[in-house]
Amino acid sequence: MNSLYLILLVSATAQVQNLTWATAPPLPEPRANNAVAAVTTSRGPAVFSFLGLDTTKAWNGVRSEAYRWDVGGASWRTVAPVPGPGRLAATAQAVRGKIYLFGGYTVGRDGAEKSLPNVDIYDPESDAWHRGAPIPVPTDDAVSGVWRDSLIVLVSGWHDRDNVADVQVYDPSTDRWRRADPIPGPPVFGHAGAVAGDVIVYIDGVRTSARRPRFGIEGSSWLGAIDPDDPPNIRWGRLPPHPGPPLYRAAAGAAGRWILFAGGTDNPYNFNGVGYDGQPSEPRSEVFAFDTLLRSWARLPDLPVATMDHRGIVLAEGTLVIVGGMIGNQRVTDRVATARWQEP
Repeated sequence: MNSLYLILLVSATAQVQNLTWATAPPLPEPRANNAVAAVTTSRGPAVFSFLGLDTTKAWNGVRSEAYRWDVGGASWRTVAPVPGPGRLAATAQAVRGKIYLFGGYTVGRDGAEKSLPNVDIYDPESDAWHRGAPIPVPTDDAVSGVWRDSLIVLVSGWHDRDNVADVQVYDPSTDRWRRADPIPGPPVFGHAGAVAGDVIVYIDGVRTSARRPRFGIEGSSWLGAIDPDDPPNIRWGRLPPHPGPPLYRAAAGAAGRWILFAGGTDNPYNFNGVGYDGQPSEPRSEVFAFDTLLRSWARLPDLPVATMDHRGIVLAEGTLVIVGGMIGNQRVTDRVATARWQEP
């Protein structure tokens, strides 16, 4: 059974390096809300961008293209597109040389949105896709992470009409799903987080309410301790607040024992960058991290350009990469930010 317990902040101060952010070759086309993944290929480390929203920010600007950057190369190149319709708010993870792309939602001409159960598996060596077992509870805007290079965990997210508390675990070796202990906090979408070691951490996102406004930002941070002998057994507990305000669609990813967070906004929106409150959303530049060993938060140097509408930060053999997103005035960007990372 799942047990809720209090996680205390360790008094020791987390020590992290002074990140220096730089720019890498831009995407072939601006994209926001694109799924990203990094994998080591026969040609070295590579970063991939899948799906997303183009500069029109309209229903028919939801794309299915995929792009590849061989880290250190002069440019990105187009690879085989994601099968099926274009979609937003999918999430991607790499396990043992393959990339697994989960869920997302389509947008109809009338604005109707549909959560998809799709699991699309990409082989970077053959530039080919095939289909995996569908997600039992189709979700979009979920947090995902990889446990011990073997299992992929999906945490909460949106399903057609409301958020779900489900935690779903996919085993690429068997192409099967298992249900894990659900989150104890409010179900959310657009939250940010990752898996590092035997720990899941996620923050914030958007909760729903029966009262107006229906969508409101959720300011909470959570840690799930994964049982190594039975990974779907997850002990959840609330963490102390992270630095800065609650965030929506920040970039997040794991780097060794650290889970990193960057950008996002404090005014949640649908997909065009205009808040549910009718006010344009603006990105933030804060970067911070959670040390899963010391159980403490640490601030890192800000991004040089504030950004939001992300699905993740990826680590490609020592290089952190943030791909696309929205910058000021809700502009979809082709910008790619990088920083060298060394485990403190």
